[in-house]
Amino acid sequence: MARVRDVEMEELPEDVQPIFHRYATEYGPFLNQVKVFAHRPPAVKHIMGLLLELAEEQVLPKRYLEIAVVVVSKINECTYCVKHHGPRLVEQGLSAETVDNILEPEVDGFDEVDMLVRDYAVQVTSNFQYMRDQIFEDLKKHFTEEQVVELTLRIALCGFFNRFNDALQIGIEDNVMTDMLSHETAAE
Repeated sequence: MARVRDVEMEELPEDVQPIFHRYATEYGPFLNQVKVFAHRPPAVKHIMGLLLELAEEQVLPKRYLEIAVVVVSKINECTYCVKHHGPRLVEQGLSAETVDNILEPEVDGFDEVDMLVRDYAVQVTSNFQYMRDQIFEDLKKHFTEEQVVELTLRIALCGFFNRFNDALQIGIEDNVMTDMLSHETAAE
């Protein structure tokens, strides 16, 4: 249970309710998170609204987005985000073992671009002030500038969500735990 009470969708202004609903159902099973964010309707409207818009445009392949999110969440030890995004990465064709070992020097199932995205997520999260131009040159071989900006945005936002979720102790939804267990069983 979170450190603050859950705010139900009906408690929000009418213009924010559709964003709450879409984020909790279409974007993913993030009901517990949006109920905490709902204490501040502008946050639901603009932060979750932003994520919904980015998902609609989908300029970045989902595989790379999920690699970045899982890497950041593992570095920051955010169980909530790892439990939500690990199965999404499995849906992108990677094994549960690959997800578990995503921070290892060699990652089974990763190609050159996967490793580049992983390494970039590590640098943006842990060493952003010491980044070299070379990683951007490498990224531009595989991604447009628009995609590099979105990848960076998503990595930075993930760090924000990690801190928010853990500081307020947002609980993992029951259906996420069920999905996670089914992915683990399938991998065995």
